[in-house]
Amino acid sequence: MRRHLRAIRVLLNALLLLALLYTVTLCKALLIPLVLAAFIGLALNPIVAGVARHGLPRWLGASVLMVALIGGIGTGISMVTPPALEWFHEAPATIRSFVPKLEHFTRPLEAANTATQTLVNGHPVYTRPQPVDVAVSAWDVVSTAPKVLAAVLTVVLLVFFFLVYGELLLRRLVEITPGFSYKRQAVSVVRGIQHEVSRYILTTLLINFSLGTLTAILLWQLRMPDPLLWGAVAMLANFIPYVGAIVTTSVLLLVGLAHFNDLTHALLPALCFTGLTAFEGNLVTPLILGRRMRLSPIAILIWLLVWGWLWGIPGALLAVPMLTSVKLIAEHVRGWQWFAHMVQR
Repeated sequence: MRRHLRAIRVLLNALLLLALLYTVTLCKALLIPLVLAAFIGLALNPIVAGVARHGLPRWLGASVLMVALIGGIGTGISMVTPPALEWFHEAPATIRSFVPKLEHFTRPLEAANTATQTLVNGHPVYTRPQPVDVAVSAWDVVSTAPKVLAAVLTVVLLVFFFLVYGELLLRRLVEITPGFSYKRQAVSVVRGIQHEVSRYILTTLLINFSLGTLTAILLWQLRMPDPLLWGAVAMLANFIPYVGAIVTTSVLLLVGLAHFNDLTHALLPALCFTGLTAFEGNLVTPLILGRRMRLSPIAILIWLLVWGWLWGIPGALLAVPMLTSVKLIAEHVRGWQWFAHMVQR
């Protein structure tokens, strides 16, 4: 009987997991802004709480902080939007001109291949690559603009209300918790998670911002076009561990090959960025975050795969903060310490 009950429990847990995955996928338009706003609110809450301890109302501190944040993000977007649009419009011409330049770079390899075919077969076979016409339309971007604006407005409002009424929600949670010991445990768990997640998000944001700034300065020294744009790409992509660095390196490699005629100069930006990310990922981030906040690479890649499949690019960006939050919650919940131990590095 016990064996049958265990099998039924495993089956019910599997069905519950599938139902949760289906619900998360079905409600992603609602959950993505909510999760993003919750993480931003957790990251900014210590600043608002510090202002409130000096006697200022939370709504005033949250309002000033949100205005400053929106102004800073708006300024950054206004600086990188013109070069991004220029690259977007010039993409077909760049791709068409890239094939002859790539042929110039690979000419020594083709010569060696031709010589090898001559020695083996006696008749070299050479096929000239044909440039591919790529049609890029801005209609998809224009059609999705209202949805993006609505999502941004939703996130801004949710972050503001989380900052203003977050402490009130915590007090209400404590009030509905039965028993004094459970109330104290609830406060301890929520405060601990809030502190650790806030510290992780702020630290990661500062590290990625520093990486983007150093990347922009490095590319400016190497005379790459639009270094601010690629610095912003490096900062945003670094929120996706491993995959983001690979994507940024590939983009810098393609831009370098398209912009420079010399192969050494074309490869130098990608190589320098690879060294910079290797230094950041293996020394700076582990030293600042510490061992307790480090996650297993296997757990990160599996988590990225799952949430990227469920939510696409937003899921990939939010995957690591969600995994860190789940790990911190599992450390405080009885019976779930095994999960925190499994995902820790």
